[in-house]
Amino acid sequence: MENNTEVREFILLGLTNAPELQVPLFIMFTLIYLNTVIGNLGIIMLILLDSRLHTPMYFFLCNLSLVDLCCSSTITPKVMAGFLTGDKVISYNACATQMFFFIVFATVENYLLASMAYDRYAAVCKPLHYTTTMTTVVCACMATGCYILGFLNASINVGDTFCLSFCLSNVIHHFFCDVPAVMILTCSGKHIGELILILISSFNVFLALFVISISYLFIFITISKMHSRQRYQKALSTCASHLITVSIFYGTVIFMYLQPSSSHSMDTGRIASVFYSMVIPMLNPLVYSLRNKEVKSAFKKVVEKAKLSVS
Repeated sequence: MENNTEVREFILLGLTNAPELQVPLFIMFTLIYLNTVIGNLGIIMLILLDSRLHTPMYFFLCNLSLVDLCCSSTITPKVMAGFLTGDKVISYNACATQMFFFIVFATVENYLLASMAYDRYAAVCKPLHYTTTMTTVVCACMATGCYILGFLNASINVGDTFCLSFCLSNVIHHFFCDVPAVMILTCSGKHIGELILILISSFNVFLALFVISISYLFIFITISKMHSRQRYQKALSTCASHLITVSIFYGTVIFMYLQPSSSHSMDTGRIASVFYSMVIPMLNPLVYSLRNKEVKSAFKKVVEKAKLSVS
């Protein structure tokens, strides 16, 4: 397989070609992106400024907010520009770059969710050993490992995709350069590439899901034995929020990546992609943080300081 130069640029079809929907969709995605930026930047700043939030749980939460912000910024501005100007052309190199960083951040989020599940297992099931288990060094190593796996996964997938020959068409039936949408355009043998994509994605997803499942199995066993109803409800509420996001994230990822491109419609794939590339980054600050009493307290503290400085 060799890299042909016939395709210099790609055309992103986007979500819809209906002219009457371009402005409403631009407004909707602008609001989504603004909420994503404000929410995730707010969480990062609160965690950095409030020393009470300098714990393993909020360390991973800070990284998750950073990854969500970067993941959304990799895709949403280009989509918004397409709605506003009608320019849906993306260069060959820009397409490969967008795909690379999207895979990096999606993979990092995948393993951060697993790391957060393990952190909660240590906090709920091993509270007496929590400080010695989740040390600063351990947390830093876990986070670093997430980023290393993200860059490794992106390098393999992008290299595997763009070593193929593109000479059939340059029209991508998607709103960003996603692997299945780009790979379907190749005129060279793509079966090996699809197999590599499925195997690597399966390994990443199911390894993280295995860690999450085992962690929550022990968590549920532990909280079922709790005699304090208040502690039981607090732990259950925290787990429910995490599991909702996990379900949405992995549901859409499995739908998009763990099946051959010929077995599902790219139209339904685009709708699913909106959830994990735009909606989830916006919702994560809500489900993980804004319902948290410590984060609310930190936010009130920052607001009070701001009022005092102004007065």
